[in-house]
Amino acid sequence: MSDYGHDDDVEETFDYEPGEDVFDEEPEEQEGLEGEDTVGGDDYPATNGDNVVVSGDPNAGYAGKVLEQSREKKVPNDQRTTTPYLTKYERARVLGTRALQISMNAPVLVDLEGETDPLQIAMKELNQKKIPLIIRRYLPDGWYEDWTCEELL
Repeated sequence: MSDYGHDDDVEETFDYEPGEDVFDEEPEEQEGLEGEDTVGGDDYPATNGDNVVVSGDPNAGYAGKVLEQSREKKVPNDQRTTTPYLTKYERARVLGTRALQISMNAPVLVDLEGETDPLQIAMKELNQKKIPLIIRRYLPDGWYEDWTCEELL
C-alpha cells in the first residue's frame, strides 16, 4: 500500500492521456479595442497609430514629451497658492528620507554632539532648516509647486 491509500499494483485509469490539454470549447481570440492595431499577434501589447503602447497611464511611452510637459506644469515660485507649512505627512517623509540618507553615510549638515541615531540627526537638521530636499506638491489640475525645506515652517 502506498502513502496515498491505494495499492501500488492497481493501474490508474484516466479519461484522457496525462499531459494532454483538455478544453471544453475553443478559446476565443481577443480583439483589440476600436481604433487600435495589434502588432505581431497576442504576444505584443496593443498599440495606437503612433506606436505607443496603450495603457492606463496617459503619459506612458512619451518619455521625452513628459519631461517637457512637466517643466511646463510648474507653478512659478511667486505664484504658489499652497500654504508654507510642512504637513505631518511631508514631515514624516522628509525625516525618513533624510534619516535613510544619513544611515547610508551621506554627509551630515549639523554638529552631531555625540548623536548616532540617524532619525535624531535628521530631526536636528530639520529644526535648523538644513535639509537639502525639495518637496513637490501636486495640485488637482496637474500642475505642481516646489518648496524647499528651508521655506517651509
